[in-house]
Amino acid sequence: MRITTRATIDDLYHVQGKAELVKGEIVPMAPTGDDPGYAGGEVFVHLREYARRTRTGRAYPDGVGFHVNLPHREAFSPDAAYHIGPRTGMRFPAGAPIFAVEIRSAYDYGPAAEREMAAKRADYFACGTLVVWDVDLLSRDVIKAYKASDPDHPVIFQRGEIADAEPAVPGWRMAVEDLFA
Repeated sequence: MRITTRATIDDLYHVQGKAELVKGEIVPMAPTGDDPGYAGGEVFVHLREYARRTRTGRAYPDGVGFHVNLPHREAFSPDAAYHIGPRTGMRFPAGAPIFAVEIRSAYDYGPAAEREMAAKRADYFACGTLVVWDVDLLSRDVIKAYKASDPDHPVIFQRGEIADAEPAVPGWRMAVEDLFA
């Protein structure tokens, strides 16, 4: 008989590098490449400027864990995020961000990756996230903005357009072109 122990949120605090807690297992996430890393940084900078201007919520860069409570998932670690929950000091922010950004890396393509991303979006929405961006720097449709209110019909933003995260981040806008160095 094999005995397995479920990892806990406290175990996740001791992981070196980016990871999530899914189905009781620590799921490490590979470092990203140049272009996706730059794009995530740009989203964070734009969100941080908005948060400072409006004095509402907080912008988070890559590498921050969000503690959630689903039967099969206890943490998210998006590439950029906007959160309005209470401060938690040195602990992970409590609850999912209201806006999460997932930027595709080199190996985030193909049928299996699409299924994983769709399942993760469903988890975000189940935890209260209002908008999830699926950013694909290699596609003509650079940003697919999925909304909890209509998760099967994303709003598409292409180069030359101005993207938003309505209703999660009211009035916030970002030029799609800013994702590119």
